[in-house]
Amino acid sequence: MTLPRPDRLADLLSWIEDNLDQPLTLDAIADRMALSPYHFSRLFTARMGRSVMAYVRGRRLVKAARRLTSEPEARLIDLAFDCGFDSQEAFTRAFGRLFGVSPGRFRQGYSATPFEGQYPMSLPESADVDVIRLPDLVSLDAFTVAGPSRRFDGATKATIPQLWPALIGALPFAGQEPSWATYGVVWAADRSEGSFDYMAGVRVAPDATPPAGFTTLRIPAATYAVFRITLNGGPLHPQVKAAMDRIWGELMPASGLRVADSPDFELYDSEFAPTRPGAVIDFHVPVVA
Repeated sequence: MTLPRPDRLADLLSWIEDNLDQPLTLDAIADRMALSPYHFSRLFTARMGRSVMAYVRGRRLVKAARRLTSEPEARLIDLAFDCGFDSQEAFTRAFGRLFGVSPGRFRQGYSATPFEGQYPMSLPESADVDVIRLPDLVSLDAFTVAGPSRRFDGATKATIPQLWPALIGALPFAGQEPSWATYGVVWAADRSEGSFDYMAGVRVAPDATPPAGFTTLRIPAATYAVFRITLNGGPLHPQVKAAMDRIWGELMPASGLRVADSPDFELYDSEFAPTRPGAVIDFHVPVVA
């Protein structure tokens, strides 16, 4: 069997986008690619990282989110049926998983663009990313962060982006410092297992009580080597992965520095826009000064 070229799949994604209001089925979509549902499902999942019907549901939710902001009178039950859900409750649960907030709160003013790693509109792009080590070490005083966190390993780390909507949907909250900078913090790494804790967080006062389900972490004073990742405007997650592979596999060993036993973190400034070419992430690695 000759697999369709990537441009055919790109054309299919455009066709799906134009037909989200139609009763799309796996059989109908596979037929458009002249493949059996079985072979098409394997192809689509391998290329896009999710099943075709999960992709369709996600795109319908994004369209519903745009209607929430552009059509103030739109009823949730109508949006639910348009998205293919049997009930408003099921629609609300799925919407919350994707955007991190309920449809009602989303209507009050949120962007209708899901975070990268969920339901992208286009094919994944190559992770051509620029990363350098800044010349000076940086010393920071201790500070506290709070946000949703989970334990990840090699099999689950691709789901890290799912933490970010849960964080953004809760901002601002009592005790948060007056800054919209965010932190992707890694700690308690077990290199033998390849597991670690990761938090999507913001700075908070040491005595802050964060929203239910959030973790609070005190990051001790430390000296850091800072690696600046400059993005190309494509999908965020593959670029960060490629940058981390280069930092830990090449730049950090070449630095001659020794890693300290303390959390490392990605710092996203308050103006960070993941799809803007030239946006930067400063990755802080604690080192023995």
